[in-house]
Amino acid sequence: MMKLRHTELSIPAGPVWLEALQAHAPDSAGLIVIAQTAVGNHRESREAHFAQRLQDAGFSTLIFDLLTRYEENRDPDTRYNTPLLGQRINALFEWLRHQPPLVELPIGLVASGTGSAAAIRAIAREPEMIGAFVCRGGRPGLAGITPLRQVACPTLMIVGSHDENLPNVRQAFDLIGGRKTWRSIAGTDEFFREPGALDAAATLAIEWFRAHLERKPAQQGAA
Repeated sequence: MMKLRHTELSIPAGPVWLEALQAHAPDSAGLIVIAQTAVGNHRESREAHFAQRLQDAGFSTLIFDLLTRYEENRDPDTRYNTPLLGQRINALFEWLRHQPPLVELPIGLVASGTGSAAAIRAIAREPEMIGAFVCRGGRPGLAGITPLRQVACPTLMIVGSHDENLPNVRQAFDLIGGRKTWRSIAGTDEFFREPGALDAAATLAIEWFRAHLERKPAQQGAA
């Protein structure tokens, strides 16, 4: 089993600093970024459980808050500002470029809620950063037609069969330009709250990342 080092982080994104929790081991199969439209609670939340499943499967993880504490408490509409949230994911990409132990790993991305749309916008702007993407339902259609068509990395869409927004999610999925797969989990909604639903989604995500994340070639030293 990997020995993970857990590090609490503050990552710059324009005029704000966003909280994150990194769980890293140098021998991991890749780094999975989990973008969440919530703040803190990185060790006990549902996203923390999802991250734990990925860690048990051999991946490093980085749970990344898309909102500040002030925004969550005083400006909840910020979670619907998908252009802004997308820019914050791009700011994370820029931060990763300056973290040699992390950027050398193949990188995957998981998002849900309005974070799904933000992730799609960020991937469309910087397609070279992400090797595979898992969209756990949410509101991907808020990304817009052009960003959806520009997503080139392998994309897995995981939905709940009782998600009331399912037609809109399917419409967004059909617009995604790259390799893509649709998976539905029976008996649950977009939040995967029913017993076993979140674990089923995690299992699908693990299989996807194992199949589609490719380790980057080692850098050649100077002769």
